Amino acid sequence: MIILTKNAAIRIQQLRSEIADDSKYLRLFVETGGCSGLEYGMSFDDIKDDDVVEESQEIKFIIAPKSMVHLDGCRVDFDDGLNGKGFEIHNPNAQTTCGCGKSFN
Repeated sequence: MIILTKNAAIRIQQLRSEIADDSKYLRLFVETGGCSGLEYGMSFDDIKDDDVVEESQEIKFIIAPKSMVHLDGCRVDFDDGLNGKGFEIHNPNAQTTCGCGKSFN
């Protein structure tokens, strides 16, 4: 299960209102790259047959099974304060993380 904080949900709603096609889902994913070997990503996308659909804070989002292995148990937050980093993923599965907060191993 992945949890969105209230701040993350508010920002996702704002981003959704800016896209032309509101039938798209928020996709959370993990891909190779970043300082630590793997990095997080988010985009609006169409649902695929094997996607896992989750819901938190009344927002439905999708995750491919290969990313779910890395993301299960995560908490997604959004920080827009003076030193805010934007979206932050707190991942209990990560062995190491980068200072930027966008990559892990």
